Formats: sequence, C-alpha cells, structure tokens
Amino acid sequence: MKPVRPLVAALGADAPGPVVLDGGLSNQLEAQGCDLSDALWSARLLADGPQQIAAAHAAYVRAGAQVLITASYQATFEGFARRGLGRGKAAELLGRSVELARAAGESVDREVWVAASVGPYGAMLADGSEYRGRYGLSVRELEHFHRPRVEALVAAAPDVLALETVPDTDEAEALLRAVEGTGMPVWLSYSIAGGRTRAGQPLDAAFALAAGNDQVIAVGVNCCAPRDADAAVELAGSVSGKPVVVYPNSGERWDAEARRWSGGGTYDPERVREWRASGARLVGGCCRVGPGEIAELARLAGPVA
Repeated sequence: MKPVRPLVAALGADAPGPVVLDGGLSNQLEAQGCDLSDALWSARLLADGPQQIAAAHAAYVRAGAQVLITASYQATFEGFARRGLGRGKAAELLGRSVELARAAGESVDREVWVAASVGPYGAMLADGSEYRGRYGLSVRELEHFHRPRVEALVAAAPDVLALETVPDTDEAEALLRAVEGTGMPVWLSYSIAGGRTRAGQPLDAAFALAAGNDQVIAVGVNCCAPRDADAAVELAGSVSGKPVVVYPNSGERWDAEARRWSGGGTYDPERVREWRASGARLVGGCCRVGPGEIAELARLAGPVA
C-alpha cells in the first residue's frame, strides 16, 4: 500500500527493525528472460517492456522488500535521445519508472516506499566509468546534467530519491546541489572499493558531505563488495550523524572484457545483524542479489519498521 508515513519516520533508532530494500533489478529482469545488452540497460524496458519491470518489482514485494528502487538508474534525457526519443517522451518514461514501482507496492497490505533512482553521470555513458568517476566535468556541469532528471522524477511523486552508486565526492556535491529546492528527501550512497570511493577519496570526507543536510535522510554505500560495505557502515553513521543505508553486490566480479560475472558470491543476509548494530537502518542488496536473498534478509531483519 502507499505509505502513510514518510520514510524518515521508519528510520528512527526506536523503530522495531531496519527497513528492507529490494535487490538487483537487472538480475531479476534477466531471470525473467529479458535481454539487457542495450546501452540503456534496464531503462530500455520502460519503453519496450514495462510489464517486465512491474513483474520484477512484484517479485521483491513478495520477498518482503519495503522499499522499491525504480528502473531509472540509467534513464536519462541524453540516453533516450540517442534512441530517438524527445524530452517529452523521456520525461514520461522517467515518470513511468515511479508509477510501476508504486503499483507494485500498492498490491500488498503494508507500507512500501518508492525510491526513485538517480544514478551517476557515468551510467549514461554506459562504458563503466561510473566505477571510476572523475569524468573531467566540473561540479557545476554535473549539477546541470542531473537537475532535469531529478525534476522529472520528483514530478512523479516518489517517496525519496536514491542518489546511488556515486563514485566520487564531486558528483555527490553536484547531486546534493541538484536536489536543493525540490522538497524531496534523499539518501546518498557511494560505490566504494577498499575503503575509499571509486575515485580514491577517503570515505570520511565523502560521508561528511551529508552532515548537517536535513534533506539527506540516510547515507551509506551500495554496488560494492560485501566486505567493503561491512567496514563502511559504522563510519558512515559516525561521520554523517545520519541513519545508514547499505546494499552491496553479491560479491561476484564483473569482467568488462568478457561481459560476464565471475567468481563466487559472498553476500550473506546474516550480515544484517552487524549492519544493524553499526547503525544501518536501510538494508538490502544490489547487483546479483535476488529475491531469495532479500526474503532471508527480511526474515532476519525482524519486525516490519
């Protein structure tokens, strides 16, 4: 059902349990037989197969997810323009991403929040640069890129914006500027490696950007190895003074040359106990974490917040 409370109200330390996010949208779509080889990745299906996105969201709702992240991570005006879609149609598809998640959430008799995904600039390039950052653009230029998409998503009335998979502090600063004045709460989530941002900056400086910003309701990490996420949770909370969001990948490695995942998974839902003890209030999974893992995470997380 549509939430009766703002998400921030469910993130308080006195809430009965952490709020459970969904898992990777792309892996669930692939499990449903979807081809995601297009440069738009899962965002292509906003135009070509919205029923598949709806089914993927529904799978996570059945698993117990309380927050659904929209299929807008790689959806941009620039990316849609390369497919011959004008700004009006692109805005419509961005709005559709929120509508599909909302409809899935309203299919159950419990609160399900919708987080509109705002992915990094590098996701639009579709060349892996979202895992490097440092695109050669200024903070002002990045803000100019992000603001139109932010405005289109806000117009569709999600519950929160997920500023996610952010590779460096320049882009985090640009995103926080881009959401100013929208009145929409956000969470800020970095993609990290080895205790630093993907661009190599120290995490304490990265998390500190959210400190004192009332629009930011949670700060943390996603799209990273589970072992790196473990170490970041406590730091995120202590530096920012915010509830922590954490949703790592499966632990498998993406081979960009072969275009496939390799290695074994290390994602363990049991980690939720340590995450919670370290201040995590939003917990879930990212790439290659599916409904099965989210169902177990929800079971271990305890009573619904």
